[in-house]
Amino acid sequence: MEQGRQGRDDRSPIALECDVLVVGGGAAGLAAAVTAARQGLKVTLLERYGFCGGAAVAGLSGTVCGMYEASDDAARPPVQAVFGFLDEFVARMEARGGLTGPVRYGKTFTRVHDPLAWRETADDLLTDAGVQVVYHTVVTEVLCDGDRLRGVRGYTKQGPLTASARLVVDASGDADLAVMAGLPCTVGDEGRVQNPTMIFRMMGADVDRLKAAEGEDSILGPHVSDLIAKLHAQGEYVLPRSKIFLFPTPRPNEILCNVTRVIGRDGRELNPLVAGDLTEAEVEGRKQVRQYERFLKNHIAGCAEAFVNDTGVQVGVRQTRQIVGTSRLANADVLAGRKFADGIARSPWPIELHSGAKPKLEWLMEDVYEVPYGCFVPERGEGLLVTGRCLSAEHEALASARVTAQCFSYGHAIGHAAAIAVKEGMRPRDIDGRDLRQVLNRDGARLD
Repeated sequence: MEQGRQGRDDRSPIALECDVLVVGGGAAGLAAAVTAARQGLKVTLLERYGFCGGAAVAGLSGTVCGMYEASDDAARPPVQAVFGFLDEFVARMEARGGLTGPVRYGKTFTRVHDPLAWRETADDLLTDAGVQVVYHTVVTEVLCDGDRLRGVRGYTKQGPLTASARLVVDASGDADLAVMAGLPCTVGDEGRVQNPTMIFRMMGADVDRLKAAEGEDSILGPHVSDLIAKLHAQGEYVLPRSKIFLFPTPRPNEILCNVTRVIGRDGRELNPLVAGDLTEAEVEGRKQVRQYERFLKNHIAGCAEAFVNDTGVQVGVRQTRQIVGTSRLANADVLAGRKFADGIARSPWPIELHSGAKPKLEWLMEDVYEVPYGCFVPERGEGLLVTGRCLSAEHEALASARVTAQCFSYGHAIGHAAAIAVKEGMRPRDIDGRDLRQVLNRDGARLD
């Protein structure tokens, strides 16, 4: 055989054309695809897994965070602050029995979902809207005409895929298309990102006994953190994170465990953009799951008979790249509850930094901040919008803005923006965010 000769690929290629191409089926990509299709456009969604859900399902983050305001008043009931596409998703999940009611999380509330119900709900939404979905597709290249993105190439088991579109939405979570197109991106705090987490579920828990002993708050108290730190220091367990979160799920006798802190063997915070780091995170994450399982069984009420029944399909990733947008969400915007004339999404969620033994929470009380449209419009380049956690934002601001309810809102907004751009022949950067805000209000977003 001739050395170095490229093999012949006889597989059947796939060629697709559409108005709007969405890459990534997380909360933001799902909302963008469904919203654009409902405006009468031909929409294609490419997703690398065999299901939608992104970090919420593959990463098993498990909670719909960012729905409710925070308050120092422990007696204050949940006050919903985010509406629109989220409302429909929640209603469909409730109809399946796939979502808990509000669960206390520090000074606010979250809701815990069944990842199987999420997959089914997403399938139904996409089917009902007429979106063409191609699962198990990895995008490998972008197609550009000058500075304009025209489509992508990808890998499927059937053969190479080419998808052309009038407008492309990067919902990859990692700004994959933007960086492939050579557009400027940032990575965390001067390259340092929040550490990944391997989230897992445990069956066989006595949830009532757990609540009776530890209270209703899913963030376990300082006595648990002190015990974890003590046992870790004594070498009885490997427990690098001391502040842990345990959530009851919609399934009986099951808890969702957000407890690990995945760091490298050399003590570094691992970067999911580095292939070796991401591989190490998967292996180390599974090891930590067993350490925390043993700790919970031995030391937390209601967990003695519990056992791990699932981990994330992949380690949970909080942060990688952000685009450089025509606007940028600042740390100060979050802390001050800043509003924008072109704000297209609201968030009451705290700055939630996962670094070190204890996550850091900075709360915004009984208020919301807004995210401007320009955070999703690349500073340069045409034919591309982004949605989801790769929005243009400072490091700490992203630690608030990245969560699930907000990603639904971003996708809702960008789906409408894509439809406006295609139907009216406009560049996304020429859409007035104030006009988009009004479109969203008419579609139930309740921004005003």
